[in-house]
Amino acid sequence: MSSTIHVNGKATTVDVDAATPLLWVIREHLQLTGTKFGCGIAACGACTVHVDGEAVRSCVTPVSAVAGKKVTTIEGLSPDGNHKLQQAWIAEQVPQCGYCQSGQIMQAATLLARTKNPSREEIVRHMDGNICRCGTYQRIVKAIQRAAKEA
Repeated sequence: MSSTIHVNGKATTVDVDAATPLLWVIREHLQLTGTKFGCGIAACGACTVHVDGEAVRSCVTPVSAVAGKKVTTIEGLSPDGNHKLQQAWIAEQVPQCGYCQSGQIMQAATLLARTKNPSREEIVRHMDGNICRCGTYQRIVKAIQRAAKEA
């Protein structure tokens, strides 16, 4: 089945089953590998992308669910890497292995889009469910706080 999806501002037609997870369309068909496979059951957040501005887990989102919607991956958040969160991540030296970071940044971006200056508690609550195996949670919070101040 052919589906037309809008990813990072570009319409693309892909020939996949309607139930194919969006993650695999993004990674395998569109070759946008910043979105990671972590668990496959929406439990870790490594695959987080935006669909119409909302953070969703692409590993459990069928491609049919994004028809007519705007999908943004980490590559589309800021093609030149200058998004305030990306810069804050660097300044706060957040990543260790880095595997979860694109999902963490995409989750954080939805918070800052709605709440310009979130409290620490709001950040922790919003980021709950995005797992970092390296345990850089304190640096993630600091980076989000920095990005909020620099907005």
